[in-house]
Amino acid sequence: MPAGMASGGLVLRDVHVPAAPSWWPPAPGWWLVFALVALALAVGLAFAWRHRRRRRSWERLFDAAANLPPSGERVAAVSELLRRAARKCDPAADKLDGEAWLRFLDGRKRGDFSGEAGRLLLDGAYRRDVDEADVARLLPPARARFLELMAGKKP
Repeated sequence: MPAGMASGGLVLRDVHVPAAPSWWPPAPGWWLVFALVALALAVGLAFAWRHRRRRRSWERLFDAAANLPPSGERVAAVSELLRRAARKCDPAADKLDGEAWLRFLDGRKRGDFSGEAGRLLLDGAYRRDVDEADVARLLPPARARFLELMAGKKP
């Protein structure tokens, strides 16, 4: 019997493995995965862009109040912005006064408003002359706290 001939006259050949599938184009399920990932990225970028835009508008609002002419009017404007922002976190916070107001502004970890600069918020709006050095010490922590409160971070 000649080689390759089986008993019945059939010619047997070796098993042929089909070629591996190509990686492109992907299967329909992968298109769905790609679309979902792209959608998640787009939503994340939209939220980040919106948050950045809102933060910039809050910064402009505070900076406009901080750039008023030097007087008690500037301190009053900063105090008003802080009270409006505090109302976002706690509806009763804007009614606090004295030490309770300064403790609220200090929050849990801070101590910025318990000192001399923070005390300026209590009576600085009623003073005829306000020391510019005190105002300069007040503005950075007040701006930081304003942005925290506007972002909804609780004290």
